[in-house]
Amino acid sequence: MFGVRTTTIARWARDGILSAVATPGGHRRYRRAEITAALRSVRSSERRRTEQDAVRLYDQGWSIRRVAEEFDMSYGAMRRLLVNNTRLRDRGAVRRSPGGT
Repeated sequence: MFGVRTTTIARWARDGILSAVATPGGHRRYRRAEITAALRSVRSSERRRTEQDAVRLYDQGWSIRRVAEEFDMSYGAMRRLLVNNTRLRDRGAVRRSPGGT
């Protein structure tokens, strides 16, 4: 239903992210609102990690297009992500090593 394995839900419960309601038969049930909130939290942290990794690669000299391909994103979406998180290089500028030619 949420695109995660049941073991993931059980791990979130063990980690205190979700609270389970026990049924008389000993099964665990989870509230939909809690699962949705947990998914939002996980996706948000994954998005932050993706942004940090994309900025790091771009700052290392990768082109926007190459970074976009690495993260399976469109060029425009990656450019917007980078504009919001770092200063873009001038177009056509080639990054040179200090003291190099």
